[in-house]
Amino acid sequence: MSETKVLTGLSFGANLGNAPEAVERAVAAVAALPRTTLKGCSSLYRTEPWGGVPQDWFINSAATYTTSLAPADLLAACQAIERAIGRLPTEPKGPRVIDIDIIFYGDVELQTKALTLPHQHFRKRRFVLQPLLEIAPDLIICGEKVVETLNRIVHDPLQVQLIPNTKPIQGQAI
Repeated sequence: MSETKVLTGLSFGANLGNAPEAVERAVAAVAALPRTTLKGCSSLYRTEPWGGVPQDWFINSAATYTTSLAPADLLAACQAIERAIGRLPTEPKGPRVIDIDIIFYGDVELQTKALTLPHQHFRKRRFVLQPLLEIAPDLIICGEKVVETLNRIVHDPLQVQLIPNTKPIQGQAI
């Protein structure tokens, strides 16, 4: 009997240490999880920090995977990857060695103390939507194409800049 695999999208960000390397390591580590396959990974983006904490700009990327891991298991695995790369507890919205967020998990809608799906703030974050649009232009989250969601925040003042010629890890586009 085969396991059902669900398309999931993750966002990666880092602004301490070698941020591009941390993002690349995190993308690869998620791809190495059991019953998980990388489908597509965006270029790297240089992103202005938000949230009011003075800090360096972030390096961001997004990736899509298919997985048969349950959402809570995927979250636990992502948190273990963050710790393995060197993430320590920090202030909310503060600088970090790596951050991995689950943006969506198929069509699942979930709200627990530990996890909200789809991610509660993805609709407001150009640094999530722009990389997702690059790898999955026809992707629909919560009944709306990513491009439509991105177009609604066109006046977002935070800068998200494509870093030319970057592809952390190649995967099959969806």
